Amino acid sequence: MQDKSDLHPGAILVVDDNSGVLTAAKLFLKRHFTQVETERNPENLPVLLANMRYDVILLDMNFTKDRSSGKEGFFWLERILQVDPSAVVILITAYGDVEMAVQAIKGGATDFVLKPWENEKLLATLFSAMKLRASKVENDELKAKQKGLAIAHNDAIPEILGNSTAMRKVFETINRVAKTEANVLILGENGTGKELVAQAIHQQSNRTNEHFVKVDLGAITETLFESELFGHVKGAFTDARDDRPGRFEAANRGTIFLDEIGNLTAGLQAKLLSALQNRMVTRVGSNQARPIDVRVISATNMPLYEMVKDRSFRQDLLYRINTIEIHLPSLRERAEDILLLAEHFLQLYNRKYNRNISNISAALKKALLAYPWPGNVRELQHAMERAVIMARDSGTLQPDDFMLGSNHSLESEAALNAATMNLEDMERETILKAIKKHQGNISEASKELGLTRASLYRRLEKYGI
Repeated sequence: MQDKSDLHPGAILVVDDNSGVLTAAKLFLKRHFTQVETERNPENLPVLLANMRYDVILLDMNFTKDRSSGKEGFFWLERILQVDPSAVVILITAYGDVEMAVQAIKGGATDFVLKPWENEKLLATLFSAMKLRASKVENDELKAKQKGLAIAHNDAIPEILGNSTAMRKVFETINRVAKTEANVLILGENGTGKELVAQAIHQQSNRTNEHFVKVDLGAITETLFESELFGHVKGAFTDARDDRPGRFEAANRGTIFLDEIGNLTAGLQAKLLSALQNRMVTRVGSNQARPIDVRVISATNMPLYEMVKDRSFRQDLLYRINTIEIHLPSLRERAEDILLLAEHFLQLYNRKYNRNISNISAALKKALLAYPWPGNVRELQHAMERAVIMARDSGTLQPDDFMLGSNHSLESEAALNAATMNLEDMERETILKAIKKHQGNISEASKELGLTRASLYRRLEKYGI
């Protein structure tokens, strides 16, 4: 038995209506290539090409309907190139002549051989054709990458800061998972830094030299979902003026970050699951499946496990995306990091706005620690930026330099949260304590509070939790 390690990697398809030719071709070629398939009926070509990408296609020019003109061969050559423009096709015929050979090459064929062929010559032709195919595929991938540059995110990655126990656990998980190919699901409230964690994983991975592509699934409409993620071909719809790779192709060999994955409808979840399972995408308007090699990192602030119970999120999709889970703590749960972050943002915006504010007053530090930061790190960052811009030229930030979303100063807001009798504020704090006690389990928190899950969700939205 022949050792498979001696075979040349490649997939060859032979299309001929003569069973004897197919048998002879397969017996010879399978001694040299890892995969050889044969097909008598050219009508099956569209289905074959939709399910498989062949390195070389050997195509008969004359089938039973027309034995000498070669018209059928030219017809099927055109169809093959419509499905796969980078296909490498070698036409074979017993009635070849120079004129037909020239016409075949002009029609897009790579080469032309006569029956009966010489085995060594056929083999040399196939090896040459496979090199051409590899070059075409590499060129297509390069073009897709170049078109995808506009949607790839390769900016410098800000440092993730934190000395708290909760954040040290996050850093440890990042270090362990980054070098693997495991899909990662990042869970956490809005503003906790889920995208930064995704970028950090990519930066420390074996894919760091390839693209990191972010997709905000919450911002993509249902009608544009397939075009954005899988791409489209020219003429697929009114505004499709050119072939365009989707986000998956732009991220090929790199990392794709699927943010707000909990926002997908059931129909879109099914389409995404199919692409992830098959590791293939099909551009809108095409029937050619394209292989993808991406590392998938997903994120959401929604309770996916509760949504699985409610059947609003597919369990099989959840299993597909959460080989490893990372739970990002809210800023309330890592209060010891607040002053560290504040100092970092102070220096950042001093440089950006050419300010020279060197200190944070003791009163401000107390106020920063007392405020609950419902918008998490993002809210703290924006608050520090505004404070640096608007601060007096005293060189020290004070509580009244801060204006929050409610247009109250940080000092008054912190004082209110420290000792409040306002019923809404008390309810908000009670909800936060229940959620923290049950580690984010909405069902358990709602039971303790004596609320339905729907009522609790409405209050979470009301208070911006």
